Amino acid sequence: MKLLVTGGAGFIGSAVVRLAVARGHSVVNLDALTYAACLDNLAPVAGSSLYAFEKADIRDRPALDRIFAAHQPDAVLHLAAESHVDRSIDGPADFIDTNITGTFNLLEAARHYWLASSRPEGFRFHHVSTDEVFGSLGAEGFFTETTAYAPNSPYSASKAASDHLVRAWGETYGLPVLLTNCSNNYGPYHFPEKLVPVVILNALAGRPIPVYGAGDNIRDWLYVEDHADALLTVLQRGEIGRTYAIGGENEARNLDLVRMICAIMDDLRPEGAPHDRLITFVADRPGHDQRYAIDPARINRELGWRPSVTLEDGLRKTVEWFLANAPWWQALQVRSGVGTRLGLTGAAP
Repeated sequence: MKLLVTGGAGFIGSAVVRLAVARGHSVVNLDALTYAACLDNLAPVAGSSLYAFEKADIRDRPALDRIFAAHQPDAVLHLAAESHVDRSIDGPADFIDTNITGTFNLLEAARHYWLASSRPEGFRFHHVSTDEVFGSLGAEGFFTETTAYAPNSPYSASKAASDHLVRAWGETYGLPVLLTNCSNNYGPYHFPEKLVPVVILNALAGRPIPVYGAGDNIRDWLYVEDHADALLTVLQRGEIGRTYAIGGENEARNLDLVRMICAIMDDLRPEGAPHDRLITFVADRPGHDQRYAIDPARINRELGWRPSVTLEDGLRKTVEWFLANAPWWQALQVRSGVGTRLGLTGAAP
């Protein structure tokens, strides 16, 4: 297949590009190269004849039309998005503009291309979303494909809106769409403003490791390479118009996750042990969802997919990768907002 991957220089997008090329697919990576993008993420495929890069913004409709016409993709994997909750609290406009307006422009460009190509039977528009659109769970239960939407942050609200647009373009115009909602990702090439790399890098530097609130918020952790495998599985074998929830089956409290990483750091960098002495509780994020957890029964039952990496193994792989790839993350330390606490502007006085 020839795939058009939006946001392919980002964390999850680059994992998809690397895996797709490794499996023999031709990939066009469309990315605007905003602050969280890094072309070094594509170093393993940069010299491949199966890989091409187009610098463009999904808000730029003429650029999208040009890229569709030039590359004639068989499918679209749409991952381009503003994705950091804390940044969405401080600056929601970028999230509305990119995640909603950008998705609208991409849908329209894809629809125009699909119609102009006489509606090829194999064409797919696969929209990649998050479990955060469903809001917050209590102590029991799981998100499924039929869970009602209840987003609580500007980020999750913008992603919920984009999900609804994709569904509507499928229902109204017949565009062959697929939609997935995933749990929290982690792994190699994780941009260093997110929790897992923050813990690793602060532990390595001997700096305080911030834990929001009491650290009792629970997330379902999905190794990014497992997620990339799931996305390609859905793209190739998923039922048109269907939504698939992709979870890691690895629930953990934030505090327990941080302690797990510290224990791995104690083993791999014993000169800094015990690293959990660096744990520092800080003011919680406004509107911080208590628990996310996904029931991936549908994708397992219908497509035979399950995560293959346990949280313990995935965290060790991730720590080892960061320790072995210091030039990659050191180059990102100077980017706007990295190493700075964000997301407090919405806090009650």
